[in-house]
Amino acid sequence: MAVGTLGGMSTPILVAVAWPYASGSRHLGHLAGAYLPADVFARYQRLAGNDVLMVSGSDVHGTPITVRAEEEGVTAQDIVDRYHGEIVRQWDELGISWDLYTTTGTENHARVTQEMFLEQLRRGHIDRRVSKQLYDPEAERFLPDRYVEGTCPHCGYGEARGDQCDNCGRTLDATDLIDPRSKLSGSTPELRETEHFYYRYSDFNERLAEWLDTREGWRPHVLNFAKSWTTEGLHDRAITRDIEWGIDLPVDDLGPGKRIYVWYDAVIGYLSASKEWAAGTGDPEAWRRWWEGDDARSYYFVGKDNIPFHCLFWPAQLMGAGDLNLPTDVPANQYVTFKGGKASASRGVGLTIEQALDRFEPDAIRFALAAAFPEHADTEVSEDEIARRINEELVATWGNLVNRVLSMVNKNCEGQVPDPGELLGADRAVLDEVDEALRSAAAQLEAVELKAGLRTALAAAQAVNGYLSETEPWKVLKVDEQRGRTILHTALSAVNGVRVLFAPYLPFSTARLAEVLGPIERWERSPIATGAPIPKPTPLFGKVDLDA
Repeated sequence: MAVGTLGGMSTPILVAVAWPYASGSRHLGHLAGAYLPADVFARYQRLAGNDVLMVSGSDVHGTPITVRAEEEGVTAQDIVDRYHGEIVRQWDELGISWDLYTTTGTENHARVTQEMFLEQLRRGHIDRRVSKQLYDPEAERFLPDRYVEGTCPHCGYGEARGDQCDNCGRTLDATDLIDPRSKLSGSTPELRETEHFYYRYSDFNERLAEWLDTREGWRPHVLNFAKSWTTEGLHDRAITRDIEWGIDLPVDDLGPGKRIYVWYDAVIGYLSASKEWAAGTGDPEAWRRWWEGDDARSYYFVGKDNIPFHCLFWPAQLMGAGDLNLPTDVPANQYVTFKGGKASASRGVGLTIEQALDRFEPDAIRFALAAAFPEHADTEVSEDEIARRINEELVATWGNLVNRVLSMVNKNCEGQVPDPGELLGADRAVLDEVDEALRSAAAQLEAVELKAGLRTALAAAQAVNGYLSETEPWKVLKVDEQRGRTILHTALSAVNGVRVLFAPYLPFSTARLAEVLGPIERWERSPIATGAPIPKPTPLFGKVDLDA
């Protein structure tokens, strides 16, 4: 059995990743905010010897889908089919290593959602209430939150949605908006009475506050934001809507025309996807190891606009359903900005993933975004900056190092790994530096400081470059062949360790190097076999010319 990062047996690690709406093309803000960080973290944890379950899927019940469908005059399923397929293809092209990527449109997800609803209802955490909600008299229908826009009552932003303000991040009710307007007709909606099921989030305010006080190592902006909500006090929220697109209620108390609302059921996707994965393994109960085990850890990768849902609402739903594990950490990222504005799929701000894949290699995209992960502050990203990082850091520091070392070994050592000979102080020092970098990066990645982990990898590559500049094997080989071969063996050993540091970030070039140096099996610098063939290399990465 594998040995995990904490020195004991393998630890179950749930990597739960935000569910993107299948309503449009995803952009680099989405990728840098949640999906790439999750993949880097999951890849590291696997190399560290832990049992990773990384799940997510396309949210097919979001009202952005029905809004777009009505704008285009097609069905909601048409929109889902179009964009779910696009999203899955892009994850494959980017090397996102899901254990399961599914959708909220499966029978399994509907069943798990209904089971959770019924259990919470049985425990008294769901009740029925009559409330006033916005109704479009021209369209003759109640308006789900995303069908309403208006002015945010907290920050004055004029294009706030009925469920959330993109400017200040506050979660809203549509009735909170100032000067609301219907996205269906543009008319001013009116308040009318309707009956819905409410989740009693207020039942859990004290427990959530106590739980948040026990969280250690969380990002300050995440913890402070979540605690501020419990200080104000959580409000009960309607979890059904007058809509036709969504999961059927497992009870008929409210009559026809009601569905479970998306932001209640979407977070349940983490659990339903885990159960779907388990069913596919032939052991339907396998999911319990990640959701009920005392040693299990769970990490939720989301953007900062999703902090309330994953630090408050989802934990409250878990508390209301029984003894399921609460999040170990919610390393929510801040926003990626483009020319000063927050990346937004709905507003067309920022480079789409499709556009990026047309311009850059997948590993190059991953590297440039990882170097700019908005872990603690909003981060500006541009095509010019992506190109600069690729050319000046990825190609110049790491790609050229690999090419130099492999080329010199191939040319001067009969195309095979040379005998190491006797190591001198400089040789041991560079190998010690690489080994220390592996220890440092492990601590950084465990703390979900992924950008710092990449900086450590780059620094290690720079150290090996410095070693070559200091020892000058191309000169030494002419006067002392054995010493020159020792230097090249040392450099190759160092590269063999540095590639482990880059492995979570650069899966495609890592796989190419594995064809030469063998597979990476664990988070350590493994020995290289004397006499192993080293063919003439080809460059791992190409330089970028945006003007070409």
